[in-house]
Amino acid sequence: MILVGTSGWQYRDWRGRFYPRDLPQRLWLEWYAARFATVEVNNAFYRLPERHTFSDWRRRTPDDFVVGVKMSRYLTHIKRLREPHEPVARFLDRAAGLGDKLGPVLLQLPPTLRADAGLLDAVLAEFPGHVRVAVEPRHESWWAPGIRETLTRRGAALCWADRLGRPVTPLWRTADWGYLRLHEGRARPRPSYGRQALSTWVDRIADTFSEDENVYVYFNNDPGGAAIRDAVTLAGLVRSHGLPVTRALYDPKSELVP
Repeated sequence: MILVGTSGWQYRDWRGRFYPRDLPQRLWLEWYAARFATVEVNNAFYRLPERHTFSDWRRRTPDDFVVGVKMSRYLTHIKRLREPHEPVARFLDRAAGLGDKLGPVLLQLPPTLRADAGLLDAVLAEFPGHVRVAVEPRHESWWAPGIRETLTRRGAALCWADRLGRPVTPLWRTADWGYLRLHEGRARPRPSYGRQALSTWVDRIADTFSEDENVYVYFNNDPGGAAIRDAVTLAGLVRSHGLPVTRALYDPKSELVP
């Protein structure tokens, strides 16, 4: 199953493009969750929500909704993966408010952080086995056999990442599930993705994972509602390949919603 969504849902310029102009922002999550089955909470990176906020998201979304959460920058950018016990424990305690709607946890590493398999292993060891963890390194030193082995041994997914229609990470399979982030396309209007670029990503997923393995795909190109349009287009391409995919119910050909 390919789970398709966006990185965040609270963008002002989505009003009138995705959200009705008269819909209060406090109801945007319900509107979003009726049209997509997953979201990546990107702002948890900047400010980790309280447990009651996670619980509220659980209450307000359908039973099949899945929430991926980006790990607090306190661990990745301030501690730089050192002394992970307290940051991970605090994160998990709060994210537990999601219950069974908690999806993968994303560790996006600083672009200046060089590879350290020992630090990575110590961080991954803090997560219980039932929590899926994806790692998005951004320094080329991480593309090494020792890092791949550490991810594989811990069952963590290397986060595939795309910028300007090209992979910026190796396409390693390190777990029995996958995670893809699409940051910026080259099509117009920018930063949209073209159908060919998205079709290529569908082929890569299909060539790497089986139909009964989950692959989470999140679009991070939010300006102008590009992420919404591209998520719907990718879901359609997945269906045309005969693969299972979660709902994507917005019509990307319409600039405005009712």
